[in-house]
Amino acid sequence: MRHELVVSLIKSLPKTLRRNFVPAPNYADAFLARVTPLEAPLLDSLEKELRRMTGVEVLREDWKLEQVPEHLKVTYRAVDHRNRKLKESQDLYELKDQLKEKVQQTLSKVADDDIEQQDLRTWSFGEIPRVYQQKRGGYQVKAFPAIVDAKQSVEIKLFETEYEQQQAMQAGQRRLILLNVPSPIKYLHQNLPNKSKLGLYFNPYGKVLDLIDDCIACGVDKLIEEQGGLVWEPEKFEALKEHVRAELGDTVVEIAKQVETILTTAFSINKKLKGRVDLSMAFALSDIKAQLEALIYRGFATDCGWKRLPDILRYMKAIERRMEKLPIDPNKDRIQLLKIEAVTKEYQELKNKIPKGAVVPEAVKEIHWMLQELRVSFFAQQLGTPYPVSDKRVRNAIENC
Repeated sequence: MRHELVVSLIKSLPKTLRRNFVPAPNYADAFLARVTPLEAPLLDSLEKELRRMTGVEVLREDWKLEQVPEHLKVTYRAVDHRNRKLKESQDLYELKDQLKEKVQQTLSKVADDDIEQQDLRTWSFGEIPRVYQQKRGGYQVKAFPAIVDAKQSVEIKLFETEYEQQQAMQAGQRRLILLNVPSPIKYLHQNLPNKSKLGLYFNPYGKVLDLIDDCIACGVDKLIEEQGGLVWEPEKFEALKEHVRAELGDTVVEIAKQVETILTTAFSINKKLKGRVDLSMAFALSDIKAQLEALIYRGFATDCGWKRLPDILRYMKAIERRMEKLPIDPNKDRIQLLKIEAVTKEYQELKNKIPKGAVVPEAVKEIHWMLQELRVSFFAQQLGTPYPVSDKRVRNAIENC
């Protein structure tokens, strides 16, 4: 049946594309021999393998799915413990997204031994199991507990996937640490140079306290990573907490200095973007504005992580070099920008293929940073990149995802 489905999909393509994959049954055989079932969505895998076999690119809109016979289309159905239908869909991720709230409610109901807790301010709950399993109505329910950030306290909640558990646990454990160590704000004011203080206070990306909180959160994440990552036992949390208590002040000062330099550079760039614009440079300046917005926003330090801060400053410096050279040869800049736009479009198409609610693979996230390095390579090569990069290498990375 899977072979028949692949053949039917190939035959649904427009004739101009379809003739590249004749005979369709042979291409279906070759495709099925190369891929692992369920490793990735079928159309993603098929587009990728057809391109590898022939060099011909098939876009998502090229498939005429309405031409595929109904008996070949997979329908996913979710049922309750009494085998009653809850919902069904031909899109598994859409079905999961529709039932997300229902699943969360079910997990909470299953947790009948008080594993889920609220209004916690200390680690008073013993070891957190990595996996929680409970039998309900003949079904084995598997969930993933994590500490969850509730701002003034933390909670313990069950999650459907290990990925959600890890995401919640990072923010939750960070919050629990901050609830149990002195705030580094006073130390920051005492030890941050006046220049850096001014840079933070005149930032255009929200309130200064939000920016300081971002630096603190970034600092805690750094110290957690230095100690080997997230912990699940009270004894290990105690050791981690004491490490953060001892090192947080100096760590936040160092991060705040880097953030201030980034913001000051970005502020200088933004000033140059204002005012009258020469039409020959309009595309470049618009692109620079979009690049700044993608890199610097409220919460960027925690989102990007402490390891990326020197890279972000290098990207700012690369923008400055680009703006210096732009009036001298705007046509050269335009040629380079067209290359970036072309490969960025391919990256966006890759991201658009990821179903709503699905985990974005790390390899896909990394391409975002490859594109930033490509800009350095094109516009400020003298600043250097941590690895060789070109539009061809970015395309290869996209194809390998």
